[in-house]
Amino acid sequence: MTSVPAGFVGVWLLGLSVGLTACVASCLPFMGTWIMGRGDDGRGALRDTGLFLGGKLAAYALLGTLAGALGAWLTRTLESGVGLVFIGAASVWAGVWLLLPARRQGCSTRKLPLPPFALGFALSLTPCAPLASLLAVGALSGSAWTGAGYGLAFGLGAAVTPLLLIAPLLGRFGAALREGRPWMGAWLKRGGGAVLIVLGLRRLWLLM
Repeated sequence: MTSVPAGFVGVWLLGLSVGLTACVASCLPFMGTWIMGRGDDGRGALRDTGLFLGGKLAAYALLGTLAGALGAWLTRTLESGVGLVFIGAASVWAGVWLLLPARRQGCSTRKLPLPPFALGFALSLTPCAPLASLLAVGALSGSAWTGAGYGLAFGLGAAVTPLLLIAPLLGRFGAALREGRPWMGAWLKRGGGAVLIVLGLRRLWLLM
């Protein structure tokens, strides 16, 4: 039986440190607002959180790949603040999506909305010490394939997050607020959309 290389275990632990700490602090304002505005129950909130974490996993895999192929250039690019553009755009899109009438969101996106995936992807581009370590390890590997493996390991660690517990609770709380109060659902949706747009514009404002 082939053992997992120690380097991948170390990178997974780095991702775990992000998922259990920084991920909650930086991601909850976005995902919490989305879930409350979305109006799904606990199961729907868990599904959207899965999409969110899928976006993070895809982003880390891509970052690892690019680090292995391009080296330190990627770290300098992220430090320039380009991640704020993605975060701002994804948040504004999520807010606008909530404000759109259901008939204009499209049948497929109502069942499997893309904004949580985009939010997860964008929020993974925020520079932090664990991410810098991932990029350094990927760059030292000198291989896009190895870098992708490191990115996947990091992302799988980051996917272990209290959001998996918090999101369904928020979904159930939101469903309880809406029960018997149609007006409350409309206000939560509008309020959630407005908050996400403001959060996104604030990130874009930081670049000016």
